[in-house]
Amino acid sequence: MRGTVTEQLVERGWRAETRDFLRWHRETRAAALADDLVATIERDHLAYRRAGVVSHASLRQSCRTNVAAVLDLMVASVEHGAPDPGEPAYDPARATGAVRAREGLPLDHVLRSFRIGGRLIWDDLVRSGADRLSGSGLREVGSLLWEVVDETSAQMAAAYHGHERSRVRTDEQRRAALWEDLVGGRARDPGFALEASGLLDLPPFAEVLVVLADGVEPRTFESALAPHATAATWRGDLLLGVVALREDRPEAAYDALRALAGVDRPGGGRTGGGRTGGGRTGGGRTGGGRARVVSSGVVDGLGEVGLGYQQARAALRSAPAAPAFVPYDAALPEVLLLSVPDVAERLVDRWITPLRDLGDEGTVLLETLAAWVTAGGSASRAAPLVPCHRNTVLNRLRRVTQVTGLALDDDAPPLDLDLALRAAVLARRHD
Repeated sequence: MRGTVTEQLVERGWRAETRDFLRWHRETRAAALADDLVATIERDHLAYRRAGVVSHASLRQSCRTNVAAVLDLMVASVEHGAPDPGEPAYDPARATGAVRAREGLPLDHVLRSFRIGGRLIWDDLVRSGADRLSGSGLREVGSLLWEVVDETSAQMAAAYHGHERSRVRTDEQRRAALWEDLVGGRARDPGFALEASGLLDLPPFAEVLVVLADGVEPRTFESALAPHATAATWRGDLLLGVVALREDRPEAAYDALRALAGVDRPGGGRTGGGRTGGGRTGGGRTGGGRARVVSSGVVDGLGEVGLGYQQARAALRSAPAAPAFVPYDAALPEVLLLSVPDVAERLVDRWITPLRDLGDEGTVLLETLAAWVTAGGSASRAAPLVPCHRNTVLNRLRRVTQVTGLALDDDAPPLDLDLALRAAVLARRHD
């Protein structure tokens, strides 16, 4: 013998009394069995009652259609062989799977109700067939019954999972659309702000930071920023996050973002997190620890997330490729330079290009200029940064004036020199 129980029995031919018994049982017992199944589930299947999502009418309709379908499938299998899984005969099982998934009833509970139904039908078949079938006939009917119950359960589960996948896709699409609306400024509408607040679990009117990060997973971001309320998603290859501040000032959030990036607090103190972790490797997304992170300035509630996103984008353009944390307020000169490229180019041409033309000497002069500006115009403080003697710094400043024709004082770096140095760094980053 080969194939399923149905194929084996059809191949050798069913006994007439077995076929007639199944027809009779279908016609006379389907309604009573469905009522028994409803009563049994409501009495004994506590999970259905506790879940509280399946009404009596829905359960009764499902039991009636599925019991009838199982008995119909048994008769059809005897007469013509088991129906193809895609046939309409399995529609009641598929409908039950979709409805219960929509109601939120766990799949295990639904599968258990199908097993209860199979057991009730088997007990009834045994009682009804005791005087009509031989022992071997009952065993054949039992094998056929469980074959049918297994397939209907599989069809129900497939429909259940299909509905869940569809719901997940719908939820993802809805969240993606919500994020697009947020960065587009739609949350200036208080109604939408409240809707977004509920979906993202964020306070609607708290002050927030908008964060972009290259190389950080959303879950890692949310964990690192706790106990601030946060939400995050992917926008292209970047993490896009919103941080609702717990206090009026953003310093605690900034410290957490520095730790997430794996960089030092200004002044050399560690923010925690260490320099461990893999960073981006071959373009992969990592858990943080060596990442590029930027933030907006503090903006007023979800209604200003769009503004914050634009600020974070501007800060990102100014950020180095290496792991770094760049808040928007610390990058304002670079943001200005990037927004007016002809001014940036003019500053570089005045201060930087003549020194570059000197070759190695110019490189030394530029390094000394950068140290001098960092030191606030003090040759004494700039000397150890180079490193060299204070008088060497002064001599090099005089050489810069000689080459560029632009005067330098020993305590006041020109604003346009500072901007020129920044513009040169930006130009290298964007080459």
